Order: sequence, then C-alpha cells, then structure tokens
Amino acid sequence: MRKGIFTGAVGLSGLIMCLVAFAAAPTPADLVDSRRDVAISMATDLWNYAELGYLESNSSERLQQELKRSGFKVTPGVAAIPTAFVATYGSGKPVIGIMAEFDALPGLSQAALPERSPVNEGAPGHACGHHLFGSASVSAGIAVREWLKANKVSGTIRVFGTPAEEGGSGKVYLTHAGLFDDVDVMLHWHPSDRNDASAASSTSNKSGRFRFHGIAAHAASAPERGRSALDGVEAMNYMVNMMREHVPSDSRMHYVITDGGDAPNIVPEFAEVYYYVRHPDVEMVKQLFERVVDVARAGALGTGVKMEYEVMHGNYPVLPNETLARRVDQHLRLLGGFSYSTEETAFAETLRKTFLGEGLALGSQQTVQPFVLRQGMGSTDVGDVSWTVPTVGFGTATWVPGTPAHSWQAVAAGGMSIGHKGMLLAAQLLAEVAADLYQDQSLIDQAWQEFEQRRGPDFEYEALLGDREPPLDYRL
Repeated sequence: MRKGIFTGAVGLSGLIMCLVAFAAAPTPADLVDSRRDVAISMATDLWNYAELGYLESNSSERLQQELKRSGFKVTPGVAAIPTAFVATYGSGKPVIGIMAEFDALPGLSQAALPERSPVNEGAPGHACGHHLFGSASVSAGIAVREWLKANKVSGTIRVFGTPAEEGGSGKVYLTHAGLFDDVDVMLHWHPSDRNDASAASSTSNKSGRFRFHGIAAHAASAPERGRSALDGVEAMNYMVNMMREHVPSDSRMHYVITDGGDAPNIVPEFAEVYYYVRHPDVEMVKQLFERVVDVARAGALGTGVKMEYEVMHGNYPVLPNETLARRVDQHLRLLGGFSYSTEETAFAETLRKTFLGEGLALGSQQTVQPFVLRQGMGSTDVGDVSWTVPTVGFGTATWVPGTPAHSWQAVAAGGMSIGHKGMLLAAQLLAEVAADLYQDQSLIDQAWQEFEQRRGPDFEYEALLGDREPPLDYRL
C-alpha cells in the first residue's frame, strides 16, 4: 500500500507553487515548442506510412530513431512484439511513463483535403490519429528529458511504443510482460475533436473470429450434397441480432463477415465472421461473449456445419483517476486551446458540410470542455494499463469540431496543420504534467491512494484474451 491519504483533487495553489519554482528556466512547453518542426516531420512521416497493427515497422523505427538521437536508451521488440519498444532516460524515482501509439486503420486512405479523396483506394489511413499520438508522446518525452537534465531533477522518463491498439491489444501484452510494474504514473492522450481532460472511463471489449466449415458442392445440380458454411454465419448473425433485445442497454455487439464464400454456384465450404462485444463492466463482457459463442455453436448445429473460434483481443475498461485528471485539467486550462488561420477555417467549413450531424460548433477548438466524470462507449487497451498503475489521459482538438473518429474526415485533418496544432498542444500538456509530477510526490501518493480504492483490495489482473501470444498477423 502506498503512503498518502486520498483527499480529492489537488488544488490550484499547489500547482502554482510547483510552476514558480522553475519559472526562470525554459518550461517543458517551451522545450516542446522549440522542436515543433521535428514533431510535425515525425507525424507527417507516420501519416504517410499509415501502417496497420503489428506491421508498423517504419513508424516504430522512425520514433525510435528520434528518441535515440535525443539521448534515450531504446529497447526494441519488447513483449515479443517486433514493433513495440521502451525508451528510457534518467534513473531512480519517480518513474513517469508516456504511451505512444502509431497504428493506422484499414481502408481509410485519404488525402489532406476536405472532400473524399483516397491517396490509394482501399489502403490504410490514420483515421484515429495515432500518427499524431506517437509524435506528440515522443516529443513530450524528449522535452521532459531536456527539462530533467537542465534542472538537475532526479527521476526516470520512459516512452512506451505501443503497437496495434486498433483491435490488436498491444498494451495488454506489455502489461502481461510486466513492463509497467515499476512505473509510478502513466500518461497518455488521444486525438479528438475537442480539448478535454475529463475523468473518463471506457467499455471493456472482447473480440473473436468465428470460422465455419461446411461441404462444397454444386449449388444448382447437387445442393443436397453440400453444407453451407455461410448459412452457419448467417444463422449466427440472425440470432445475435435477436439477442440484442435481451442484453443490457449499454452493451455493444458488432460484426463483419470477413469471408462469405467464393462464388454463388459453389456451396461455401468456409465462411468467417468477426465479432466485437463491449460493455463497461468486465464480468458482463465475459458473459456476453460466452452467449455469442453459444449462439455460434447453435448456428453451426442448425446448419449442419462445424465451427471454431479464436479470441482475437480483449481490453479492460479504463480505470479513471480523478486526482490526476483534475491536475491535467488545470494544466490544459493554463495552456488553453488554439485558433484557426483563414485557410484552416475554410478547410473546416468545407469539411463540416460532409458531416451527418454537426456536433460541437466550429470555434470550440479555442476552448477547453467542462470537466466531468464520463462513461465513454469506445474501448482501448489503455484500460489494462490503468488497472496496473495510476493512469491519466486527455484529448485535444486535432480534428475539426464535430468530426467522428474512424472517418476519412479525421484522416484529412490529421494530415494538415489543424491536426499538427492539436498534436503540439498535446505534447506540451504531457510534458507539463510530467514535470509537475516530478516536483510533487504528494500528488503521486494521492493518485495511488485513489487507484487502490477504486481497484479494490482483492483485485487480481487476468487478461480477457487469456494466455494467447500476440496475433502479429491479425491484419494480414
């Protein structure tokens, strides 16, 4: 048990005292700003690479090279993942970690233009902004290193290169390998259409590929001699869709048929459907996933085919830490939002015409959203990390207000100056919060007290994906 009593959010006066102590030297935000061109160059390279999960060789190497040039000791290939890495500078306590993601999404290639214009039709694109994520986190880590050295502050800064967040659960394998066990606080952020440091949770998530095996035959002259694997998939999907009426309303179940056969005149010998199951509670996700498995078995039995399934990934919900989140919110309000140039405003206005619904108003990128406690419906492998060490994150307006994640509009804004402005704000915020933590051990102690209270005394971590090895080929 860590020492310290959780008494709620740490006040603004403590933050100001920490800032005054180092007022004469360049601030961490200043150090980020001095490297803005390098940060934009890294982000642009990653945006152009647009590599899928566990295949991010160029992206990972680009970030590692920048860290090595800046004096970090870099260990590649951690947790049996070729594109994962840990970069370390300094020694002793506290150990502050920053997560860096860099994988893209399939099929969302897009030029940095406000109308649909794929660079390569069907190719991947950074529709969740992880190119900005990776660049900002590395830039912040380098700024923290320079700040520690200039001010002769003891402690360790680590940047964790975490691949395959999009369905690959890269951080779960890093968690299982014990890479966060001696970290005092983990920091992360995410591209967004708003500036927001609210204490937010997410849904837990478990996914699986359900593979059905039938018997091929001529679909016209001998259909009775075949058994359709696609019938098994369709029977499963039909029953899951009926199941939606009888699950908690905050559940989510979605699927894609990844293989439905080869030709209409051949009874499909093989078919596959890929499912995600989500709910805010881990135990409920386990129950719902087992119900989906039972439905798959029933679909196979009813259509006379065989079924096997493979768990692909599983994530815990993010365990919020209000102590840390309120301190991050204070720093974000000191930094503030940012305005658009005339060209950026024209880009944003044109892009917003393509939206279904408007969402936040244009101009909200200049402000910071109210601090709230929020339950989000998305999922992230940050969740598993957050049950291992106190973890805090935030979002900045790298996208035009109103932009949904996983859209071509997110790719477009993330490839031009709007995305870069939001990215630089995120890097500054990460660096400022890290520096604050090095100066305020009481904040770390209070964060740990809250962490242990929320997690509970009997908690034992058990990955939702079991003991499987990283699915390095899940995007092939």
